Amino acid sequence: MARIRVLLADDHKLVRAGIRALLQTVADVEIVAEAADGREALRLVAAHQPDLALMDITMPGLNGLDATVRIGRTFPHTRVVILSMNADEDSVLKSLRAGAVGYLVKTADPAELGLAIRAVSRGERFLSSAVSEHVVAACINRVDKERTSLERLPTRQREVLQLIAEGHTTKEIAGKLDISPKTAESYRAELMRALEIHDIASLTRYAIRTGLVSSDT
Repeated sequence: MARIRVLLADDHKLVRAGIRALLQTVADVEIVAEAADGREALRLVAAHQPDLALMDITMPGLNGLDATVRIGRTFPHTRVVILSMNADEDSVLKSLRAGAVGYLVKTADPAELGLAIRAVSRGERFLSSAVSEHVVAACINRVDKERTSLERLPTRQREVLQLIAEGHTTKEIAGKLDISPKTAESYRAELMRALEIHDIASLTRYAIRTGLVSSDT
């Protein structure tokens, strides 16, 4: 039987170690790479071409949802399972809209991890048992319908918003995105116009409120 090649992306070393230990007991699964943020995950997906990526939602630099969008566009053969502490409708919905085909709550029974990987590798969708039936039904019904103001932003603007909310300067943002400071400033101005938010503090509050970054960033 061909092994399922998995990339693991989570910014917490202990979480990665725990998941790695669990997956080492699953005979047909192989971890080919580990990433600590979304940008590193993209580089490693390009390098290793895994069958599946286990992706944490909240990571520095580039969050798991935007990384999932970019993986879907560039490496559609790599299917994404989102890892999250939350089982609420909003989190599941955002993940499905980003292109994830699986959603696993980190408090789930360890056996669910293997079930999720095998289901997704067969081309199925997998939602953690911790996600209630009414949430599943609501998400399936809404996944292709109305999008939030955050979801309507172009991917690059969301990246800039996350980096602004994490406290990076325009020069630092330019370096991380490999663009000029002038271009970074232009993205920030476009972002402010799109959201009708005109100062950094309010942008940061918006990013926290919408779950793009955590409040302890």
